[in-house]
Amino acid sequence: MRLLGHSSARSSGKRGTDAFVCQPRDLSASGQRHASDQSRDRKGASAGQSANSRVRSISARIGIASARIAIALVSLAIPLAIFNQQSLFAQQPLKHEGESWVRTYTGSIPSAARLRVNGHGPVTLTAGVGREIGYTVKVSVMARTEAEARRMLDRESIHAEVHGDSAVLTTPGGAAMSTTVIRAPHLALASISTTNGAVEVRGVDGSLDVDSGGGALTCDRVHGDCKLITGGGDIHVGEVGGQLRCGTGGGHITVKSVGGRATLQTIGGDIEAAYAGGPLTAETGAGEVHIASAKGTVDATTGGGQIIVDKASGIVTARNMAGPVRIGEAAGVSCESHSGGIHLTNVSGLMRVSTSVGSIFASLMAGRLADSFLSTGNGDITVVIPSNVGVNIRAVNNMADNMRRIVSDFRQVQARLTGTRLVAEGAVNGGGPLLQINGTGGTIFIKRQ
Repeated sequence: MRLLGHSSARSSGKRGTDAFVCQPRDLSASGQRHASDQSRDRKGASAGQSANSRVRSISARIGIASARIAIALVSLAIPLAIFNQQSLFAQQPLKHEGESWVRTYTGSIPSAARLRVNGHGPVTLTAGVGREIGYTVKVSVMARTEAEARRMLDRESIHAEVHGDSAVLTTPGGAAMSTTVIRAPHLALASISTTNGAVEVRGVDGSLDVDSGGGALTCDRVHGDCKLITGGGDIHVGEVGGQLRCGTGGGHITVKSVGGRATLQTIGGDIEAAYAGGPLTAETGAGEVHIASAKGTVDATTGGGQIIVDKASGIVTARNMAGPVRIGEAAGVSCESHSGGIHLTNVSGLMRVSTSVGSIFASLMAGRLADSFLSTGNGDITVVIPSNVGVNIRAVNNMADNMRRIVSDFRQVQARLTGTRLVAEGAVNGGGPLLQINGTGGTIFIKRQ
C-alpha cells in the first residue's frame, strides 16, 4: 500500500472530511477483474480500511508526540536564555585597575515611571533621556590573581526586574564594589540606596529619595520633593521644585534653589542656600550658615561659626554657640548668641536679641513693629531709628561709672542715674511699641537715621 496524500471533498452539499487515500496493488497484468474474485476484492477493501485506520492512528500519535516535543522546547527556551546570559557575563573580560579586578556589565530594562536602585558603590542617574532604562555596572573586587578574581565575580549577579510601573535594579555588594551609571526616561519617582559611595542625580520629573552610607550627594533639576541623606560627605543641590531635606554625618551643604520648605542638617560643615521658596531650617554642629533669600521663616543653628541671613520674608530665629550673627532684612528676629556680635539691618516686627559676649547693632525698618528687647552681657548696643518709625524706648545700662554709658540723639530720651544704673526712657517719633535695651560693660547708643 502506497500513501498518496489527503484532500477535503464535498458531495451533495455536505461538508467533507480530511482523509488519507490509499491505492491497492493490481491483481493481474491486464488489470481486469473476474467476477469470481469479488469476494476477494471485498476482503481487500476491508483490509485497506483497517490499514487506513492504523495509518490515521499512527499519524495522530505522531502529532501528539510532535506537540509534546514543541512544548518541551518552549519550556527550555527561558532557562536556556538565562543560561546563555549568565554564560555571557561569565565570559566578560576582566581588567586590572590598580589593586582591583573589574568586570563591566551593560543592559537595559523596559521603561517604568518609578525606579529603585539598590547599589553597593557610586551611582549616577540621568533621567529624561531615551526610551528605556539602560545601565552600565562596573563591578570590582580585590584579588591576588585573575583566576581568584574571576571566581569571585562569577558568584556575583545583577538583578533587574519590572513590576507594573516600578523597575528595580540591584547590583552586587559584599566583597564587591559596584559603580553604576543609569540613563532613564521620564521618572515620577527615583529612589536610590547604596551602602557606600557618591550619588549624582539629574533630570527627575517627580520626587527623589537618596540614602548613602557615606559619600557626596549631588542633584539638579528635580521637579518634585527631594530627600538626600548620607552618613558623611558634602551635599550639593541645584534646582528642586518641591520640598527639600538634606542630612549628612559630616560635610558641607550647598543649595541653589528650592521651591518649597527646606531642612538642611549636618553634624559638622558649612550650610549655604541661595534661595528657598518656603520656610528654611539650617542646623550644623560647627560651621557657617549663610542664607541669601527665603520666602518664609528661617531657623538657623550652629555650634560655632557665623550665621548670615541676607533676606527673609518671615521671622528669623538664630542660635549661635560661638560666633557672630548678621541679618540683613527680616520680618522679625529671635536671636541668641553665647559668644559673638549680632548685626541687624532693616528689621521690622518682633525682636528678641541677646548675646552673652558681643556687641549688638540694630537698624529698624518701618512696618508692623512689636514689643522687643536687645540685651548683651558685655558689649555695646547701637539702635538706629528712622524718622517714620515710632517707638517707646526704655534703655538700662548696669555700668554707671559715667553718664556717657547711654548716648541718645533724641532730646526726649536722655540718661539719668537711678541707683547704681543709668536709665533713659521716652517716646520717639510719636511713640509706639516698647523697645527695651539692656547692657552691661559697654555703651548704649540711640541714634537718629
